[in-house]
Amino acid sequence: MSDHDASRDERARALKERIYVTFAALAVVVTLASHGEHDALNALVTLLVTVLGTIFAVFTADVISHLVVHERLMSARELRSAAATSFGALGAVALPAVLLLVAALGAWPTFTALVAAAAALLLALVVIGYLAIRRLRLAWWQRLVALGAEALLGVLTAGLQLLAHG
Repeated sequence: MSDHDASRDERARALKERIYVTFAALAVVVTLASHGEHDALNALVTLLVTVLGTIFAVFTADVISHLVVHERLMSARELRSAAATSFGALGAVALPAVLLLVAALGAWPTFTALVAAAAALLLALVVIGYLAIRRLRLAWWQRLVALGAEALLGVLTAGLQLLAHG
């Protein structure tokens, strides 16, 4: 595998993990908003525990799948890359975490922070998608379909959570 292919593969893994974490966070904040009984600090802790659990699961899956495919442990460089990719996905929930922290400080109601966090996560999905495809040789309408599909899946995720917990 060339350095260019390896770099592309690492970028693809980072993109996947950001999308996983963003969808998991979206599901959590919509569920919390639909229940309404959480205070902001508990909602923040729930969000962070869920996100860290997702990141640990993805990191563990990367390590185990590497072991199975290559029949060896990861090198130090591979392990650092996998950790950076997995834990770099924490950035996907920075804004929702800040919104909940501000609510915990009493600036606005928890429900408002959760709705704003859900909107921020939906927007993040579209931005992540845009950043991923902006340099690809695709027609404008293909880009629109890809971004629209990602946004639609995010809205469907929120809708399913509302149906399940509403």
